[in-house]
Amino acid sequence: MTNTSAPTTSTIEHWISGARVPGSSGRTAPVHDPATGQVTSHVALASAAEVDAAVKTAVAAAEEWRSASLSRRAAVLFSFRELLHARTGELAAIITSEHGKVLADAAGEIARGLENVEFATGVPQLLKGGFSEQASAGVDVYSLRQPLGVVAGITPFNFPAMVPLWMCANAIACGNAFVLKPSEKDPSASLFIAELWKEAGLPDGVFTVIHGDKEAVDALLDHEDVAAISFVGSTPIAKYIYERGTANGKRVQALGGAKNHALVLPDADLDLAADAIVSAAYGAAGERCMALSVAVAVGEVADGLVSAIRDRLPSLTVGAGSEPGTDMGPLITREHRDRVAGYIGAGADAGAKVVVDGREQDVPQDGFFLGMTLLDEVTPEMTVYTDEIFGPVLSVVRVSTFDEGLALINSNQYANGTAIFTRDGGAARKFKNEVEVGMVGINVPIPVPVAYYSFGGWKDSLFGDTHMYGPEGINFYTRGKVVTERWPDPATSTVDLGFPRTR
Repeated sequence: MTNTSAPTTSTIEHWISGARVPGSSGRTAPVHDPATGQVTSHVALASAAEVDAAVKTAVAAAEEWRSASLSRRAAVLFSFRELLHARTGELAAIITSEHGKVLADAAGEIARGLENVEFATGVPQLLKGGFSEQASAGVDVYSLRQPLGVVAGITPFNFPAMVPLWMCANAIACGNAFVLKPSEKDPSASLFIAELWKEAGLPDGVFTVIHGDKEAVDALLDHEDVAAISFVGSTPIAKYIYERGTANGKRVQALGGAKNHALVLPDADLDLAADAIVSAAYGAAGERCMALSVAVAVGEVADGLVSAIRDRLPSLTVGAGSEPGTDMGPLITREHRDRVAGYIGAGADAGAKVVVDGREQDVPQDGFFLGMTLLDEVTPEMTVYTDEIFGPVLSVVRVSTFDEGLALINSNQYANGTAIFTRDGGAARKFKNEVEVGMVGINVPIPVPVAYYSFGGWKDSLFGDTHMYGPEGINFYTRGKVVTERWPDPATSTVDLGFPRTR
């Protein structure tokens, strides 16, 4: 008799007090391999009671960890950095198996996360305060930065290693305990990172992973022992996180969506611009908050730019991210793929010119694949322009002048990243000074700051005042304290100091 039952899949557990802990809510969610469409495992979804129990263990750990010397914290971070570097290949394979991005992209995100760990190893320097002797007669004044206690990160599916590392490295270096709620779509990378932290010598409970959906998110936002929340995701959810978290008295940094523009001037190096735009628009299937979504072509450059981009697309291979030679993998879910495909049709119906149609590209039939799409003659009222598509769709908007292009970018509700391609230093200087966007590239398509600066946009791309990682991350995960100190004059003290009193 043939067994026709579905194959048994494993359950991805939580990480609490330095060990994997099975879920107790009875609820799980499927985890897919986007390249095949098959369910490979299920992830436990925590109840509010499970979140509460996990946070309580983190509270106890935070009380001890904040007393650890800066040299000990730095030693753990150095060890963690070496383990993460040595095992990049393993972690990249995990990311590819659940997210779908090609192995090179997965390794790239780990490398960018490593930069943040390396920055955090400098915590003895980063937490130095100031000191003023004799601010008044016999009075000294100095400043301290102290940890918050328990802080939490709610992270997106598109960077299951990098974004958690943006948060946890600085948070832990500053003496906090960190609770991670990763995306339930690709949760395994977070457990691999947790195991590396333990192997590096981090005390149990200082790094916690709690899987879940909205119930777990709300439990973190409402928990009285969680002092701060870091979030990266879509704008509607970022706004929700910010409003609910701050209403509960928490410090919140919530990074939202993006619609990143590249302004291409007539004097631009066309090959450089086309190569950069193709890489930035279609890398990781466009599922990046710093992906270029709109190319703003100024004047006569438009026809040549569209042709150059179009001519490059046939050379790109769409397939499983684990296969050598693949340039672009699948999208994260079937539903998301179908949503992105719907935008292509809506753009065509609204009058955009479909230069390359990803729906017609020869891609693997299994899995959640969609080819690369190039739309020309897009106008600002079309949904392909107004909405964050988060897929391999590039829109070209034609404008007559530099000023028209700059005004278009500044009028957009999203202000995460932007770029300009030009040989004109004056135009570049005017652009960087006047564009109302948080991160700017000049002949650089994806201007993600290095770890010793900070990452974040403006307008609807950021809720809260603090950007992610770097110096602003150190400030976010600590509180300032100023001490004003005066001691009795030794010459008049009645305490035996063991040496002569003199004036």
